[in-house]
This record gives sequence, structure tokens and C-alpha cells, in this order.
Amino acid sequence: MRDGDLDDEPAPAAANPRGTSQTIAGAFIRRAQRRHFLLYNVGPFAGFVVAIALCWWVPVGPIEIGLLAGLWALSMIGMSLGLHRYFAHRAFKTSRAMRRVLAVLGCLAGQGPVVSWVAVHRRHHEHSDQPGDPHSPNPAHRGTGPFATARGLWHAHVGWLVNHEYPNPLYYATDLVRDKPLMRANRYYAAWVVAGLVVPAAIGGLAHGSWLGALLGFLWGGPVRLFIVDNSILSINSFSHTYGSRAYRTGDNSRNNAWVALPTFGESWQNNHHAFASSARIGLQWWQIDLGYLVLCGLEALGLVWDVKRPNAETLAAKRII
Repeated sequence: MRDGDLDDEPAPAAANPRGTSQTIAGAFIRRAQRRHFLLYNVGPFAGFVVAIALCWWVPVGPIEIGLLAGLWALSMIGMSLGLHRYFAHRAFKTSRAMRRVLAVLGCLAGQGPVVSWVAVHRRHHEHSDQPGDPHSPNPAHRGTGPFATARGLWHAHVGWLVNHEYPNPLYYATDLVRDKPLMRANRYYAAWVVAGLVVPAAIGGLAHGSWLGALLGFLWGGPVRLFIVDNSILSINSFSHTYGSRAYRTGDNSRNNAWVALPTFGESWQNNHHAFASSARIGLQWWQIDLGYLVLCGLEALGLVWDVKRPNAETLAAKRII
């Protein structure tokens, strides 16, 4: 892919079956959303609290820090390169084997099955900061008064997880639904999340030779890691659509945020991303930290990915504000 060969937006609708509804509603969907929230958001928060409390009695050592850092990095690679830049935006091409790896790593992040995550994200881009956006912090969810901004941030960070219009994968992600190997990985989403809890527990137990070591490995490689990953990603929905700078013209309130660029693997440069949604590079300036893009460049050098989409100078200039 030549520099500058970018699609304006992901285009799921072109291949959609006629008459397919954009969203799915019902009691089953609401129950599934609440169950996922309790298991994958509240659960990690509870584990995070327990891990911090245990620090008063049991010091955290290099094994726990290593498990946290290693699994955090794998989870963020799965989310940033897998779920977001590849599956949602097709910002590069790769092999069937690498697609499976990225899908599994994406599941480790605990953000939902691949197809569901992509459907939500594509709907977000279709209606960004407008009615229909699942997780906008902006006016439709703020109301009025002195706490309007806080209400918007709460909705975008947490509130939407409990109850939102569920984007129909048959409308927004038909390309993924037709990918049988991907759907097999998607079907075992919960199993991959559980594996991300069991493996660090086993490593911690073997390394320390005790059940306490297994508990520490579980907590720091599991719930603490999921809590950090979860809130890093959710901060993109909330803070990066409320605070920060704008360098490019977009039809929404997307912002560039430097202060969460590192923990989000470069995903917090949201104004850049919404201006050039199919670009594999989100940190468009040399000083804009984009760990996801650096990892992608390494994979490209190894021949594991190719046709990486990057905007050229003319493409950038056409939308530049400042």
C-alpha cells in the first residue's frame, strides 16, 4: 500500500444484507451487557483492590511486575493492533495465522468478543459524538447544569457498558462474520480471558513454589492487568473526546491526548485517528508516542504484515487545522 492510499472511514454498510437492522435490542441483550460488565469490569476492579490491600502484608516482587507488564503488553497489542487497527479498520494486511494470533490477544484484553467489539467501534465512527454513538461523552449524554461534563464522562467511561444499543454484527461486521477461522476464535472469547487468568497464576505458583505465589500471580497478571487495560481503553472514549488538542478537521469532538498515549499504545491521539481512520499510524508526529505503530513496524520488517496504510504529506495537509 502506497503512502496516502487511505479510505476515509471503515465501510461495513456496503456489504450488508438488505433490510438488516443496525442494532439489536431485547432483555437478553441487556442481561448479557450487565453480566459482561460485572465479570469483566467490576471483577477486575475488585481484584485490583484486593491486590493493593495485600501489598501491606506481602511485597510485590519482580515476578508479579513481570507478569503484569508482559500480559499488559500482549493485551494492548491485541486491542490496538488486532481489534482496532486490523479488524475494525483494515489498516494493514496479514496472514491467516497472524489473524488468529491477533484475535486471541484481543480477547485477552477482556473488551468483548472480536466481532462485537468491531461492530461497536464501527458504529462509533459512523455516528461519532452524534445520536447513535454508543459511548460519546458529548451533549446527548450530558444534559445541562454544572455537572453536565461529569455526566458525559461517566457515560462514556462506564455508564454505556451497562446498557447501550447493541450494534448488529450482521450489519457492521459482515466481513468478520464470514471469516470462519476468526469466528472460531471469537466463539471462545471467555475461554481466552480465563486462560489469561490461569497462566499467570500457574507461573506465579511455580516461581514461588507456593499457593500464595499463585494468588499473587493471578492477581497481578489477571485482575490488576485487566483493570489497567480496561481503564486505559475507556479513557479514550471519555477523556479523548472531551479534553485535548485538535490538529485536523473532523465532524466530531475527537481530541489528541499526550498524557495517556503510553498506556493506550498510542490510541489516545483520537483527533488524528478520526481524521484518518484507516491509517495504521495514529501518532502522526515524530514526538507523538505510538507504541502500537512501533510494534507494527517491527512486524512489517519481519514480513508478518504488509500493505501498511500511512497518510502522506498531501493527505495530512488537506485536513490540517493548525
